[in-house]
Amino acid sequence: MAEALLEVRRLSRRFAAVDALKDVDFSVDAGEVHALIGPNGAGKTTFIHHVSGALQPDAGSVHFAGRDVTRLSMHQRVAAGMARSYQITNIFRGLSALDNVALAVQGRPDAGSSFRFWRTVRSEVRLFEEAQACLEQVGLGKQGVSIAGNLSHGEQRALELAMALATKPQLLLLDEPMAGTGPEESARMVELIEHLARHVTILLVEHDMDAVFRLADRISVLVNGQMICTGTPETVRNDAGVRRAYLGDHL
Repeated sequence: MAEALLEVRRLSRRFAAVDALKDVDFSVDAGEVHALIGPNGAGKTTFIHHVSGALQPDAGSVHFAGRDVTRLSMHQRVAAGMARSYQITNIFRGLSALDNVALAVQGRPDAGSSFRFWRTVRSEVRLFEEAQACLEQVGLGKQGVSIAGNLSHGEQRALELAMALATKPQLLLLDEPMAGTGPEESARMVELIEHLARHVTILLVEHDMDAVFRLADRISVLVNGQMICTGTPETVRNDAGVRRAYLGDHL
């Protein structure tokens, strides 16, 4: 039986009179792609905020790699082995693709890079070699010198993944990686996630059901802040409650 890398226990968060999350139990096993789906307003992004440390719950806990990380900050969770992409691309648009990833490498505690005053960062060859390797991993090996803001939308999404990979995560949180991409870019992103899944555990939030059912080992369905179903893609596809709440409009 696979071991849970991420375990969320009875997570709850209330905004004014609305229960954004209510007693949510959830887990991601090491080595799997676990997709989280649900209609708009279901609480998916709020949930990811709590997993990544952007928000603190009113009740419940988040455990990662056997450790209670509920009160850790975002950067502490990154250091512990979590990395996240966002619905809105989050890159340094005025820097080159390589420099974007190099900054992510440099921020890692084990990178061995200090912001030294007596030599340029460019002289730190290992740092840029590692950044280049991350670009190669997401198919951007030839775009290293390109200014990030000049890349296509799909390439910018891939660059954000390279920056996440530069932190050497155990768990990659992907928040709608296909958002805003056309059919060809979406297809490339699906292939990229399939490749990454061989090396890192993934929690995927996505509205593209074709991508979800192709990529996911397990799927959880969040509706009105409550988890209504978790199972294999086939189990979720055939669940009457899920079809009424969400999938009936998609399949």
